[in-house]
Amino acid sequence: MKYIAILFSVILFISCDFFKMQEKENSTSEIVAIVNTEKLFRKDLVNILPKNINKLDSVILVKSYIQDWAIKKLLLEKAKNNSSLETVTQIDNLVKDYKESLLINNYKEELVKQQLDTVISDEELTNYYLLNKENFKLNEELVKIKYLYVDKNIKDKKEIIKLFKSDSINDLEKLEKQELSFKFHQFNDSIWTQLDNILLKLPFSKEKLLKKTKFIEKQDSIGLYLVAIKDVLERNSIAPLSYITPTIEQMILHKRKIELLREIEKIIVKDATQKNNFKIY
Repeated sequence: MKYIAILFSVILFISCDFFKMQEKENSTSEIVAIVNTEKLFRKDLVNILPKNINKLDSVILVKSYIQDWAIKKLLLEKAKNNSSLETVTQIDNLVKDYKESLLINNYKEELVKQQLDTVISDEELTNYYLLNKENFKLNEELVKIKYLYVDKNIKDKKEIIKLFKSDSINDLEKLEKQELSFKFHQFNDSIWTQLDNILLKLPFSKEKLLKKTKFIEKQDSIGLYLVAIKDVLERNSIAPLSYITPTIEQMILHKRKIELLREIEKIIVKDATQKNNFKIY
């Protein structure tokens, strides 16, 4: 009952003239609500209102904000009064530790940003890959594939099929010049692509696409699919370097970051020791 009485003692001072009163000199210092000794000022409400909000909506929003503010203050007061000294001390220590961790981590990130060497040579990538390749086994199937989906009534269908089946760069360029007339396509079969992503686009079974084949043709009610599979890698195969390169780069950078931070810590300790700011008794 005590806190119900306190809640009803909260002063909610707001009206439809909120904006007009805002314009008055020193109006931002006006008190709009009080909970015990805590005060909420009109200036605290200025930034909660979106631009171009109408008067009715602004009143509703402000009243809701004041109500939430009051409830929070009342709950906080009740929590303080009903918490043991041990609990308060534990929370204070947690807050202190969290603040210190944030400051330290922010400082470390700034140092890393300034000092970390992010250039990775091809030689370093290759060496890392060769030393750790057993850790890079695939958990999905990969294919090198080119495909094309066109309207079944497209002009020069035979010519398009001929160009698609060809291994000539010139024929590929001729095909690319017509790409605006294709529904979708991928002609670069030198890159590894996840088979599951391909299956979302092409109406073929996984078993069908896991077989190397120079040409597959399939027609549905609205279009024609052309597919050529250059190479396949089964699940649990060693991932190719070209496919795993971004992952290796992140691993190398992470390793460098850890080493850099350890070196920074050593320098800080050494510097503090030399200046007699750090002593062990």
